Amino acid sequence: MAEKAILYDASKCTACRGCQIACKEWNELKGEKTTNRGTYENPPDLSPDTWLKMKFIEVGDDQDFHWRFGRRSCMHCTEAGCVEVCPTKALYHHELGFVAYDKEKCSGCGYCVAACPFEVPRLSGSPVGIRHTTKCVLCQDRIITEGQLPACVKTCLSGALQFGDRSEMLEIAAERVNALKSKSPKANLYGKNELGGLHVLYVLEDEPTVYGLPKDPKITVAATAWQDVIRPLGWGVAGVVVLGLGLNYVIAQRKIKLKSKGE
Repeated sequence: MAEKAILYDASKCTACRGCQIACKEWNELKGEKTTNRGTYENPPDLSPDTWLKMKFIEVGDDQDFHWRFGRRSCMHCTEAGCVEVCPTKALYHHELGFVAYDKEKCSGCGYCVAACPFEVPRLSGSPVGIRHTTKCVLCQDRIITEGQLPACVKTCLSGALQFGDRSEMLEIAAERVNALKSKSPKANLYGKNELGGLHVLYVLEDEPTVYGLPKDPKITVAATAWQDVIRPLGWGVAGVVVLGLGLNYVIAQRKIKLKSKGE
């Protein structure tokens, strides 16, 4: 089955934020209190009840001012730090390529929060109570069971969001970048190769850092340590404990038998 991807074309985005509303409605996420913070952005950041947020970025000065609109949500990485560190496999790669999520398996450990280079996952609930990870799941129920578009894509009026086979989205993105080069020399495609390939691709008119995206995202050291060192060490320690308990049981049984014979 072909891997799927969302293509976000920042040059076509009007920042209407219809995608934010659609995401909340489809996923039954609560509305949040907003305040005037001197920006059009609301809420201020991603949260357990906001899985998608549009960014308003001011570029230039009074003589040459323009907007750049960015999109904050799960990037659905191929080399996903959140998947690497998840001890319960609540986060996993779906056959369509995106990072899926099984809430019933989530222990609320928060390792995924620390491992994500895009700082996307959030923890819901109280630190002293039951917690769960929350993030965009690419409307996995809608795509798989109903064969529909993700809610954000379906509601986009400007055509800034498209959804389909990743290979097809890459072709469309490349053509779009070439078309933008004449007026935006820094136009580029973000997500083709980053972290093994993202399943949310971006057509940008400026450098990725302008949009708040890391130019060369990498899985954190913590994730690597968990995957390559800490987890294997943990299994080793567990093995030693089990072996010790087994030897203790054998020795205890032997003492019982010897005692029984002596009597």
